[in-house]
Formats: sequence, structure tokens, C-alpha cells
Amino acid sequence: MPLSPMNRREFVKKTAATGAAVAAAGTVAAAPAQAAEQQRDCPPRTWSFSILGTTDLHSHVFDWDYYKDAAYSDKAGNSVGVARVATLIKQQREAKGEDHVLLVDAGDIIQGTSLAYYFARVDPITGTGGKKGPKHPMAVAMNHMRYDAAALGNHEFNYGIETLRKFESQCHFPLLGANALDAKTLRPAFHPYTVKRIRVPGAPDIKVGILGLTNPGIALWDKDNVSGKMVFPGLVEQAKKYVPRLRALGCDVVFLTDHSGLDGSSSYGDQLPYVENASNLVAEQVPGIDAILVGHTHVEVPSYTVKNAETGEEVLLSEPYCWGFRLSVFDFELELHHGQWKVTSKKAQTLNPNTVGEDPEIKRLLEADHELVVKYVNTAVGTCTADLSAADSCWKDVPIMDFIHKVQMESVKAGLSTADAALPLISVAAPFSRTADIPQGNVTIKDIAGLYIYDNTLYGKKLTGAQLKDYLEFAAKYYHQVPAGTKVDTATLTNANKFWDYMYDTAAGVDYEIDIAQPEGSRIKNVSYNGKAVADDQVFVVAVNNYRANGGSGYPHIASAPNAYSSTNEIRQLMIDYVTAKKTLNPADFAVTNWKLTQNGTPVF
Repeated sequence: MPLSPMNRREFVKKTAATGAAVAAAGTVAAAPAQAAEQQRDCPPRTWSFSILGTTDLHSHVFDWDYYKDAAYSDKAGNSVGVARVATLIKQQREAKGEDHVLLVDAGDIIQGTSLAYYFARVDPITGTGGKKGPKHPMAVAMNHMRYDAAALGNHEFNYGIETLRKFESQCHFPLLGANALDAKTLRPAFHPYTVKRIRVPGAPDIKVGILGLTNPGIALWDKDNVSGKMVFPGLVEQAKKYVPRLRALGCDVVFLTDHSGLDGSSSYGDQLPYVENASNLVAEQVPGIDAILVGHTHVEVPSYTVKNAETGEEVLLSEPYCWGFRLSVFDFELELHHGQWKVTSKKAQTLNPNTVGEDPEIKRLLEADHELVVKYVNTAVGTCTADLSAADSCWKDVPIMDFIHKVQMESVKAGLSTADAALPLISVAAPFSRTADIPQGNVTIKDIAGLYIYDNTLYGKKLTGAQLKDYLEFAAKYYHQVPAGTKVDTATLTNANKFWDYMYDTAAGVDYEIDIAQPEGSRIKNVSYNGKAVADDQVFVVAVNNYRANGGSGYPHIASAPNAYSSTNEIRQLMIDYVTAKKTLNPADFAVTNWKLTQNGTPVF
């Protein structure tokens, strides 16, 4: 992933003081002038309202960790789930007035937890065998919370367009995507925007235009689901088209909900002509925007401003982390001038729901669904002969990662043509979770789901030896350079270049070393297959997930490489099926140490 033009830590640090100051101010009530006007029974000249925002909820309904089968817990004391957020929203509506509050989401709603998987695959909302499917718990919860709109996230497309359309039909609010277009007509495949009215007694309504923008990366990440059906142009390009339209419709306030981060970066490099994290660019380049709810990058940015290059006006942005960790609150004050409302003040903050209880009505509505999922994830599928931990998986070749590689290679091997079956077969996979652990004894669905947390499917791609070395070299930039003779500290070794764990692939089936004493681009050493040095023109079949195969994280060669195999089965389910069939998970069947970290050739661990 290229270096971002704006360091995320810098803008989080920059805005921390602003967020704290806003939080200290407490709940915003109606402006004093507004109250005075009402007392004199005169038409109000000022008015205030708020837009509340969530993002990247990823089907967290309750404060629960399905992988641990326990209440969610982290070192920061966060809580998760819309059930708690709903309580904060009730408080905001009570304090400010029901007709002074709008509620918006910035996407990634229906994927991310075992609950999401259950209602997409086990008991799908689309129905099975001619029977009507259940309502999605997130639709039930968000309808109860009275959302006004939600942007499409990239993960909305993970289970296919049919599932997304069914979810859309169950929602009492529009799913917005001004840059999700029908591939044939290039017309919007979803509502681009919605216009809401804030009622003002004795004065014109305040018209609020809400424009939704999703992530162009969908074209890569969910290529199998959207290719030939939808296209995804850039956020800036579509905002330039629709923001003037909203102003022409008489909108007094234009609010964007973007499933796109703040720093102008793209994890897929130049594979698409559109920026992945473009919210700051939209604010800077498109005049007429008042504020933006930001999503996609799973960070907390309480309040951030970008000056529009054309008008000089400040655009207000806020990102409320993910999973229901936070709620963004945008407060607007307006004055009436010659029959037209003008924004005179705007500010943003994030609120933490960890001090409030879960909404009892959401608990009543969805407790049964939750219990179904708890029962499902606790289903035992086999046993394990030893404890398998992922704690060291980011710097050591550990057996739990070899389990993933084993399943990927066996599955691809079974589906290869006769010609491709004669080629050497290897596997690449990332350590998604350092806390994953498959215990000795009974192995449940949640144990495997906790190791492979994404709904990726499986590909077999063909790479040459030279391309494979480039691929591994790209992965090796995950490590900070540590000169020979310097002690290696695992706390500071990884995630160089904002290369996160899910982006870092290790390989199995081929032996190699990563020399962290060397600069980036010169770290991969002694690459061999079956004891012989890999030749540049040697051809391999590489078992790889669909996200990476379609260009996710910007790895070289893999997206354009010839296909040898593809499957619609989730890798997680293939792993569950493997244990179910074998009955016993034994590391002796798959654990092989084939890569290691070195410093000038000396092993680190």
C-alpha cells in the first residue's frame, strides 16, 4: 500500500483536542434566540438540528463476541453493537427533540460476524427451497432505530447482489450509492441521494440532501459478484455530478455519507483509476458540501475540517470508528435570510456508548436470533490433538497457519485440470487474527471462524518463479528494517508502511527466508521448491483467496495472472468441512516450517 499523503495519526492527534472540547460542551439544545422567538410567537429566525452517524457496524447487534462466546472486551473498554448505540440515539432525540435529529450510516452493515454469516448462508434471508427467508437482524435493528439513510459499503456485496437486494427490501430507509451504477446503462443501481425535511413552525422547512457514495474497490474485491453487472466510478467524479443537483433541488444543507476513508490513499495501488480513501478529496474538490460522515477505515476521527479549494468554505468530517464503538454527532445551526436557510455554525464529536445499557426493545426483537447464532457457533465439528495459537503468526511459521494452507492446497488440487495438476502447487494466506486459538480437545465452528474471519472464497492462480519472488518481496515490506546486531522487538517489528496484518501473506509449499536487516525490495532470500532453487520461468499454481486474487492490497502480478481454479465456497467453510471429514485436527498432518525471519542470514527466532 503506498504511503498516504496524510498520516492518519496526525489528523487523529490534530482533532483530539477539538473532539474533547466539543464533548465538554455537552448536549446542544435549541439556540437561545430560537427559544426567545418562539416565546414571542414570532416566526423563528434561527434553528438547530443534528445528524447522528454510525459506520462499519459489520452486523454487530449486541455487545457480544461470537468467536470467544462471551461479552465483547478489549483493553480500551469499548463496547460493540447497535443495541447500545440505540440508547445513545434515544438520549440525543430526547434532548434535542425528535424532529431535530436525523440518523445516517456509512456502510458495511451485513458482513463481519457469525450472525452475518448465519443469515447469509445458514438460514439466508433470501430463503431456501421455495420458503421465505427470515428478516435480517440488522434490518430489524436499524428499522427500530429509525435510520434515515445508509451508504453502501464494499462488504455489502460479499454475499452477492441477490442477498444485498433482499436486505435492501427489508429496510425502511434507502441504501445510497451514487457511484454504484448498472454496468449496461450506467444509471444508478441504487438511490444516489435522499432529501429529508426538518420542520420549522412558521418558517420554511430546512431541506437536507443526503448523498451516499461507496468504495470503487468493490470492482476488484467483489469482482466475482459484480463483474458485468455493476461499475463503480470515483467518489469525486460522482459528487461533482450530484452535489449541484441537490443544491438545485433547494437543499439548504448537503450532507455526504461516504464509505471511503480520509487520507487519499488506495490499498490497490494503480489497479483502479479511482481513489479508495477519497473523502478528504471530495471535501476539497467538490464545492457545496457542508459535512461528511466517513467510513471504511475503522478509525475514530471526532472532528476534522477540510477547506474547499474553490469556495474556501470549511467542510466538516467525522468518522465514528467501527462496530458501534462510537456515534458521530454533527450539530448544525442555521439562520433564515430572505426565505433561505443558511448554515451559520457546525461542529462534530463522537460519543462512546460503553456507559449506557442496551436498548431493551432491540433485545426483545433479536434475542432469539442471537441465541440461534450462539448455538450454531458452539457446534463441535471435531477434535484437535494440540493447542494451536496464532499469537506468533505474524513473525513465525506456526501450525495454525499451515492448517489454512493445507485446506487451500487440498481444495485447489482437487479441482485442477490434468495439465495444471502437473504444476507445483503452493498457497498464500494472511494472519487475520493474532488472538485466534484452536484449543486441544473439541473444535467448534467459532474456533475456526475466529481464525478465518472473512468470507473469502478460493482461487488458483498461475505465477512464474520471478513473479512469486516479487509477490513475497511485496509482502516483506510488512516488516520494519532491523539491522544485524540489533535485537528484534515483536512489538515494533510489523505493520511498516501501514501494511496491516490482513494484508501480509505468508506462503506454504515453497521455502524462503525474509532478511529484515535488508532494505525493502531486497529481503527475500533462498527461495526453493523441493530442495531446488526456484527458477524465474518455473510456473506455480498458487492457492489464494478471492480478495487477493482480484487485486486486494495491491500485490503484483496476481490480479492479471491466469486462472487455474475458482470456487464459490468460503475458505472458512472448507476448513470446517476438513475438520468434520477428518474428525481429528492433527498438526502432524500439515505443520511444516518453510519460512523464517533472518538478519544477514542468521535466524531471528
